[in-house]
Amino acid sequence: MKYMICWSIPPENYDAALDAFLEEGAPMPAGLKSLGRWHAPGSTRGWLLCEADDPVAVSHHVAQWAGLLNIETYPVIDDAGAGEAAARARA
Repeated sequence: MKYMICWSIPPENYDAALDAFLEEGAPMPAGLKSLGRWHAPGSTRGWLLCEADDPVAVSHHVAQWAGLLNIETYPVIDDAGAGEAAARARA
């Protein structure tokens, strides 16, 4: 399953979050594959699209950053999956 992890950095954690990112690079734990990570220029927001068979791997990554970031995590599907769900709803 794919997950979109959305984060923002509270102002009081900005320096600590940058230091942690620069030192560690936010590596993925075992069982979690990064499909892409984006940062909004000039802001404290970012997004990670990742994939995992086990939601515990997602939870592990979120827990590693939860002390520094405000994080929301959403399971996501692509257009093909959304179209299939819509077609089932119409049937």
